[in-house]
Amino acid sequence: MPVPALTLHPDGPTVSRLVFGVWRLARWGLTARELLGLVERCLDLGLTTFDHADIYGDYTCEARFGEALALAPAVRQRLQLVTKCGIQLVSANRPAHTRHIYDTGRDHILASAEASLRLLRADTLDVLLIHRPDPLMDADEVAEAFTALRQAGKVRHFGVSNFTPGQFELLAARLPFPLVTNQVEISVLRLEPFLDGTLDQAQRLRCAPMAWSPLGGGRLFTSGDPQAERVRAALEDVGRELGGAAPDQVALAWLLRHPARIVPVLGTGKIERVAAAVAALDLRLTREQWFAIWTASAGADIP
Repeated sequence: MPVPALTLHPDGPTVSRLVFGVWRLARWGLTARELLGLVERCLDLGLTTFDHADIYGDYTCEARFGEALALAPAVRQRLQLVTKCGIQLVSANRPAHTRHIYDTGRDHILASAEASLRLLRADTLDVLLIHRPDPLMDADEVAEAFTALRQAGKVRHFGVSNFTPGQFELLAARLPFPLVTNQVEISVLRLEPFLDGTLDQAQRLRCAPMAWSPLGGGRLFTSGDPQAERVRAALEDVGRELGGAAPDQVALAWLLRHPARIVPVLGTGKIERVAAAVAALDLRLTREQWFAIWTASAGADIP
């Protein structure tokens, strides 16, 4: 079945249940035409949401994506663009940057959003996220920047990435509109968001979190550490019980089973892997199967 849609927040945008992440785009070696073909195949599968950040590919991925969209401008109307700002890298592509820092100041947010719009060749961003918590974040200043971008029609919705529940609440308290998501690292190898209040907050606010590295950044299949080995074995067992599902599909289905409505951000540029991820939407884990994987990851039975 095609990827269904999901509303991130009652007052937020509609996105696809799986998101295509482009942070490795610069490594794929695709021409603009080839990238456009990949985007169109994702759209045909129902995967309509594309996750960016200004820094991805040493500040090159947004421009590459924009070049692809420029070949078929009508495609923009079929997809949602998510991007992030707030990290400043030392880069030849940003010669004014002299130190690796976080910057959530008003001017930096506004300049970053304008640059993303220009590079993506878009009039509007669907969602803009603060990429990392900034120890010097002035929540009122961030709110001022967000409000200005919204009023100008340049960004429709806003969220955060890698924020603790307390950091999320601080910024949300300063805004006249809701934050629509918190994009955090969640996978069968990273259980912390289940325990630190992140997913509890998401359920309370009915604010679906996005999960980066939902397969552990590849560690799930390449690492020889005890946790990864235990989890691989558990995924294989559950996959057999589900009629031969692959471990990566089971790992995604495990996230999708959670009531917080976790939205996995895929990190592959191979359309066959995207199609395999889409097939994971049809898997239904029992509570027993879900906890078998949890126990394998935790390395101990539940209390």
